[in-house]
Amino acid sequence: MAESALKFLIQHLGHLLVDEVQSLKGVDGEVPELINEFESIKSVLRDADARQDTDEGLKTWVKQIREVAYDFEDVLDEFMLSQAQKQQGCVDFLCILIKQFMVRHKTASSIRDIKTRVSKIKERRDAYSLDSTGQTSNSKKKDPRPKALFVEKADLVGIDEPRKKLIERLVNKDSRLLTISVVGMGGLGKTTLVKKVYNDQQVKKYFETYAWITVSQSFKAEEQLRSMIKQFFKAKEDPSPQGLDAMTQDELIQELWSYLQDKRYVLVLDDVWEADVWNDIGGAFPNNENGSRVMITTRKGDVASSSYGPSNHIYHLQPLHPDNAWSLFCRKAFQSNEENSCPQELEELSQNFVKKCRGLPLAIVALGSLLSMKDKTYVAWEMIYRSLGLEFESDNSLRRMMKILLLSFNDLPYYLKSCFLYLSILPEDYPIKRMKLIRLWIAEGFVERKEGRSKEEVAEGYLNELIARNLVQVAERKLYGKVSTCRIHDLVREMIIPKFREEHFFASSVEDNTMPCNRIRRLSIYKDENFPKFDAFSRLRSLFIFGAERLSNAPAITSFSSLRLLKVVDLENTSMGIFPDDLTSLLHLRYLSLQNTKINKLPSSLGKLKNLETLNLKGTFVCELLAEILKLEHLRHLLVYRYSTGDGYYIPFDCINGIKVPAGIGSMRSLQKLAFIEAESGIIRELGNLTQLRRLGINKLRVEDGNDLCTSIEKMIHLQSFSVTSMDEEEVLDLHSLSHPPLPLQRLYLRGRLEKLPEWIASLHNLVKVYLRRSRLRDDPLKALQSLPNLVELILDRAYDGEELFCEGRGYPRLEKLLLTELSGLKKVRVEKGAMSSLEKLDIRRCEELVEAPLWLEHVNNLKILYLYDMSDAFLKGLRKDGTEELVDSIRHIPLIRYIETQAYTHRDLSRF
Repeated sequence: MAESALKFLIQHLGHLLVDEVQSLKGVDGEVPELINEFESIKSVLRDADARQDTDEGLKTWVKQIREVAYDFEDVLDEFMLSQAQKQQGCVDFLCILIKQFMVRHKTASSIRDIKTRVSKIKERRDAYSLDSTGQTSNSKKKDPRPKALFVEKADLVGIDEPRKKLIERLVNKDSRLLTISVVGMGGLGKTTLVKKVYNDQQVKKYFETYAWITVSQSFKAEEQLRSMIKQFFKAKEDPSPQGLDAMTQDELIQELWSYLQDKRYVLVLDDVWEADVWNDIGGAFPNNENGSRVMITTRKGDVASSSYGPSNHIYHLQPLHPDNAWSLFCRKAFQSNEENSCPQELEELSQNFVKKCRGLPLAIVALGSLLSMKDKTYVAWEMIYRSLGLEFESDNSLRRMMKILLLSFNDLPYYLKSCFLYLSILPEDYPIKRMKLIRLWIAEGFVERKEGRSKEEVAEGYLNELIARNLVQVAERKLYGKVSTCRIHDLVREMIIPKFREEHFFASSVEDNTMPCNRIRRLSIYKDENFPKFDAFSRLRSLFIFGAERLSNAPAITSFSSLRLLKVVDLENTSMGIFPDDLTSLLHLRYLSLQNTKINKLPSSLGKLKNLETLNLKGTFVCELLAEILKLEHLRHLLVYRYSTGDGYYIPFDCINGIKVPAGIGSMRSLQKLAFIEAESGIIRELGNLTQLRRLGINKLRVEDGNDLCTSIEKMIHLQSFSVTSMDEEEVLDLHSLSHPPLPLQRLYLRGRLEKLPEWIASLHNLVKVYLRRSRLRDDPLKALQSLPNLVELILDRAYDGEELFCEGRGYPRLEKLLLTELSGLKKVRVEKGAMSSLEKLDIRRCEELVEAPLWLEHVNNLKILYLYDMSDAFLKGLRKDGTEELVDSIRHIPLIRYIETQAYTHRDLSRF
């Protein structure tokens, strides 16, 4: 983390002061020198960061580096703030000169003090024998995985099915050299599972020779090759070759290759951390068409997907099923009980402990073992549950488990460590939305610039890398594969919270915090009664408030003026009704979320927030933006819409309330997301200047504005999501003149009368979702769109006036969800065999003339859900065999068939008949 702090400082802040440093007489040459000193220190920090847990002196050294980096950042931010404010408040020229002199003097003095501190820190480095590569003379890494925490044979649960699958892969008749990669987060039981497979008698009999190598992070090719040779020779009871210890790496590879070329062998590489391991040793393993196998275990997805032979199979090990997790917990926690049964008074707490482990065997064993030694009383267990973070520091088993789980964190590159820690700022079980997280990372300055890619694209790459490393778990994905929400493991969150406190990275009002308030840089407030006095947090960079229902009664929130350095303010879902005027004094502010508050008006002073990148007004009552918004030239995301749900299951046509924007919106050229705005002729023409847009939403479009909109859209070469709604249900959406639509377009929402589908839609091969509402098409849209190769979701809501929908064979190869709603004239749906082969969910609603049962579904083998809403009696009758409650053969394979009558609010599960 100290390395991350220094890298952030050097890359994102240093140049700001260098640009202004000419006015700081006496220190103008010292700032570049300081940055060079920081670069020198940074080069040795990676090893120091990893070693500080076992070396108190080194820990102090790393802390001093982090603190001086934070202090230098504060000096920079304060200086830049004074530069931005120098024309505000003082109209007298003399007043301005005096104020500037004082600021320069203070800044210069602070820089000299920091330089002195850095020099002393650099001198102390020699005391820890750290060289410029960050290594020490005796810094050889050891495998920290404690054997005591491997699950014992008697405690193995839920392992039979994956064991069988892996054995089948190993001993199948494929003669090629195959690789089986078992991937999952630390503590999931990968080594335990593969060891069970490796020692299976069926496997031992199938292969002539075998070897198991623990790779870990300290992999050395020559040592591992010698170990392999000894194991392979021993398995065949052959003597090891002479002079083995003197052989070079190339000689070892040749020796092993010659020995294995006519044998069927299996090699296990356990705990692989780098994808290039195979490059070092792969030449030793011939593809001898003998059915040989290589198995690897790893925490990292890129390692699992690397080439370890001609064919690679990846097995994603899943957490334990809740029943198996409970069984394992009871075996460990209640081992003194012959039946391993949980006392009734401890059952709820025990379930909470198991839930916190989220199916992680290592965590279940460690927690269960800890609790087995405690009094079996509710009071004793409840205290442990409340203070689990403290237990990690005091209990040996939990401390060893923590080291295993945190190996993945310690392996992160510097640019991912802060990003990962940031996920724990949000409350436990809080759904972390992908785009919100990306915008926050950017606002904090964690995202590096990369040529040819937007910051959002770089940040999404960060998230995908954390997911591939199994440090971040995907909670929900969109149908088309994008991550929707994510989370981190509860116990990992518990373990890294102490790091927050120690490094002043983050504090929470729900916890007892001993760190000084003026050092805290990020603060989360979860409850109304825990509002602190904000003037104590002078160095705060980010403020989050969650669940403050009585926010208007909290006096502390009425003033932000003391939080001069804030970059992030998130007041989402609070009861705030008036925009705090002094928010606009936060000139460093980059992210402001007022989502789902009661605010209905923005102040004219909003234009002062020159650095604002995200303004989230979703779900507020703001209906118009003043011209001052145009001063926010760095604004990238403007979210300004509110949904109206209507009554019951019926959604009104104008369900999305947009906002009026001022003339001149086209000058905001940094905008990437603009949704939703009300259409006006001048505004529509200006949109063509917003060439960086990725998402655009427009409401109340008139037919005469259609050509101008098409002209503007053609200039948006990065557009990925486009939504447009006409003035009313009878107003025609004239979008036919769009001759060159943006090729990256993935999501298309058209609400309004079309009558004829624009031809350009069928040419958009990247489309994954199409939503047509109140289109009243005359020609069959199902047939018109069937050739779209990547379409995953299609919604036709009162979109077609015809009598028949038809899809030819091989149409919609990737479609997973199809929704047909209120197609009042529809009488028949025909889908040829081979079409919609990926369909998983079919939803048919209020198609009153449709009486023919969907017999074509007998060819759709992947269908899992069939939802029917308010369908005719004749249609429902066609689902059953004559005179019985038994379903017709064409739909019996569907696991869930549900019929819903919205007027009567009744649900029936037809699949149970």
